[in-house]
Amino acid sequence: MYIVFAFASALFAGATSILAKIGIKNMDSTLATALRTIVVVIFAWGMVFIVGSQGTMTAISPRSLVFLVASGLATGASWLCYFRALQLGSVNTVVPVDKSSTVLTMVLAIIFLNESFTWLTIICMVLILLGTYAMIEKKAETPDEVSGKAGWLVYALGSAVFAALVAILGKVGIEDVESNLGTAIRTVVVLAMAWLIVLVQRKTKEVKRVSRHDWIFLTLSGIATGLSWLCYFHALQIGPASVVVPIDKLSILVTIAFSYFFLHEKLTRKAGLGLAAIVAGTLLLLVKIAS
Repeated sequence: MYIVFAFASALFAGATSILAKIGIKNMDSTLATALRTIVVVIFAWGMVFIVGSQGTMTAISPRSLVFLVASGLATGASWLCYFRALQLGSVNTVVPVDKSSTVLTMVLAIIFLNESFTWLTIICMVLILLGTYAMIEKKAETPDEVSGKAGWLVYALGSAVFAALVAILGKVGIEDVESNLGTAIRTVVVLAMAWLIVLVQRKTKEVKRVSRHDWIFLTLSGIATGLSWLCYFHALQIGPASVVVPIDKLSILVTIAFSYFFLHEKLTRKAGLGLAAIVAGTLLLLVKIAS
C-alpha cells in the first residue's frame, strides 16, 4: 500500500507547484508561503480529528517530537527556497532541480537508515542526476527570469537539500507516531517559522494587498499540499524512504504536464531527454522492488 500512497502524494505534489506558481506571481514568496501554510495546518489538523488520533499526542516520545520539529524546520526552509525559486525561474527548470533531492535522500537513507542498495540503485541515481542536469536550461524565457536567473538555481538547490533532510528526519520522527498527527505537528512548526520570517521582514502589511485571485490559488495550493503530505508521510511510515521518495518525485510529470497546458511552458529536446532519464531512473527502482 505504501506504493499507492506514494503515487497519490506525487499527484497532489505536482498540482501544488502549478497552483503555487500562479498564486505567488504578484506577491512576496515568503508571505505566500506563510499564508498557504495556514491552509495546510487547518487541513492537517482536520484530518487528525477525523481519524481520532489527537488522543495519542501524550504518547509521543521526546525523541520523536525532536525529529518532527527538526523535520518541520527543514520543511519550512525547503518551502521558502522552493517558492522563491519558482518566482524567479520557470516551473520546467526549478522543479527538476528540486526533485534531485531524490538522490541525496537515497544516499542519506543508505547511510543513516541502513537501507540496502545495489548496482541498480546506483544506476537509478546516475540517471536521475543526468536527467536533472539536462533539464536545467541556460536560456531564460522571460524578462523576469533573466533578472533572476542567477538566483533561482541557488534557491532550487537549497530546496533540494532541505527536502532530502525532511524525508530522513520525518522517517525517524513518525516511527511511533500516527502519520496524520505527525504531519499536523510538523506543519505547525512550518507555520511558526514562516510567520516569524514575515514578521522579522515586516511584510505583514502586504496581506491587505493580496488579491482574491491569489487567495484562491494559494488556498488550492495549500489543500493540494496537505493531501500530498498526508499520503507521503503515511507512505514513509509503512515503506522504505529510498523507494517512497523517488516515487513521490514522479510528481515532476504532473507538474510539467500542467505547466504546458496552464502556463504554456514548453520543453526543449534536451530537457525532454532529461525528463525521460529521470522517469526511467525512478521506474527502475520499482523494478528493483518487484524483483
